Amino acid sequence: MKYLLSFLVLVLLSTSSVNAQELENSTLWKIEGNGLEKASYLFGTIHITCDATIEDDVKKALDATSQVVLEIDMDDPNMQSKMMQGMYMKDGQKLKDLVSPEDYAAVDSLFIKNMGMSVKVIENIKPFFLTAMLYPKLLDCPMQSFETELMKVAKEQGEEVNGLETIEDQLKVFDDIPYKAQAEDLVRSAKDNMTYDKETFSKMLDIYKKEDINAMIEMMNDENFTSVAEHQDELLDNRNKNWIPRIAEYAKEQPTFFGVGAGHLAGDNGVINLLRKAGYTLTAVKN
Repeated sequence: MKYLLSFLVLVLLSTSSVNAQELENSTLWKIEGNGLEKASYLFGTIHITCDATIEDDVKKALDATSQVVLEIDMDDPNMQSKMMQGMYMKDGQKLKDLVSPEDYAAVDSLFIKNMGMSVKVIENIKPFFLTAMLYPKLLDCPMQSFETELMKVAKEQGEEVNGLETIEDQLKVFDDIPYKAQAEDLVRSAKDNMTYDKETFSKMLDIYKKEDINAMIEMMNDENFTSVAEHQDELLDNRNKNWIPRIAEYAKEQPTFFGVGAGHLAGDNGVINLLRKAGYTLTAVKN
């Protein structure tokens, strides 16, 4: 269970909305101006991948800063217990209350085939997290995480790890998004044994390697992912806006390395544009 909770934290997905302004292909951006004495850096991660190698330009940014700030404080000793408290549906709801008997059987078969267990024993978990349990099956390799690698660097450098929001903030998103919409995505995955999901995630990994943050946003508008495409205010926009004053506060205190899901970077309500509107200068950093 401890591994499962740690994994679910990593796959609190970062998604996005249609972007009004094309940005350069880069997942690393330098933050300057607006009274900052020293530059900070903004890095777009992908939460699960086959290769989370930290590139040289990112290493240099980590060396030039004195703290790491992720979406949440992932070295919080209470994170596991908080995750446990927030992963279940409210009001005693269960998956069988959200889908037809036929669709429930399809999901149960998917879990038995891929997880070696019936969904019946965990059917009170929010459907998003049921889907997330299957994410390692989307990869044809051992799973790696940029967040884990960034935390290792922070530890090696004796630096603090902080968060832009709390685990409670992230978990609340999946109460605000209707459970039924989350269940629709799970059922769709079950009906083709995750074939479409695997194809889509493979494309996303390729786009990430190219650092095409604009294309990542376009992919996240895929209508086959109902809980993403139809609820981007909760998943992305509102969170981005809440992050800006916190980014400003951290960067003012000391040069900071910010690591957030790459889906948060681009777009009219993306972190890059919002920081520019707040008076900061953001410049793409390339190898």
